[in-house]
Amino acid sequence: MTISASPTRNLWEKDSGDARAKLRYFDRQFQRDAVKLLPGEYYTTNEDVALVTILGSCVSACIHDPEAGVGGMNHFMLPTAEVDSPSSASARYGSYAMELLVNELLKRGARRERLEAKIFGGGQVLPSFSSHHVGARNVVFVRNYLSTERIFVAAEDLGDLYARKVCFLPHSGQAFMRRIESVHATADLASESAYSKRLRTRPDHGDVELFR
Repeated sequence: MTISASPTRNLWEKDSGDARAKLRYFDRQFQRDAVKLLPGEYYTTNEDVALVTILGSCVSACIHDPEAGVGGMNHFMLPTAEVDSPSSASARYGSYAMELLVNELLKRGARRERLEAKIFGGGQVLPSFSSHHVGARNVVFVRNYLSTERIFVAAEDLGDLYARKVCFLPHSGQAFMRRIESVHATADLASESAYSKRLRTRPDHGDVELFR
């Protein structure tokens, strides 16, 4: 399964600003408008659009209410903050990103008992993340979260040694994924690598221990 490539943009406003993805373009493969998600972003909608992201160690949850016809995706880089601080209320952390995604879906008319999830990512791709088992920790977190919240997992592709491109159609709940060969991963994961570098050079409280 494949999805088309998409443009990139600067991602540094995500920490303190609105985490809702804003980069919109027309996807020629799916013949519809698409929204590109970068690390620390989410998007929910009832429109017939495509939500697209590229994952290395990060994880995306694609959640859909089939009766309401609404769905959304997030893209988080770390399971939780090391310490409780203002920075922990950021969609780069799974603990915040999952609550944000579910709550926004409920605001759009979804019902918690009808939610279905498809989850992707958590690969051992970036060396700085692999040495700290970030991908594996993200996988454990997202599975535990969905189990605790009793959200049905309809499909998953997690872990292993490869990156992924994911396209989610929130109106129908369909998901498409393509594995990225390691030779192409560096270029395709530019945004995740840049985000990782930023966390190392400008850490917020507990992040420095993880990425030193």
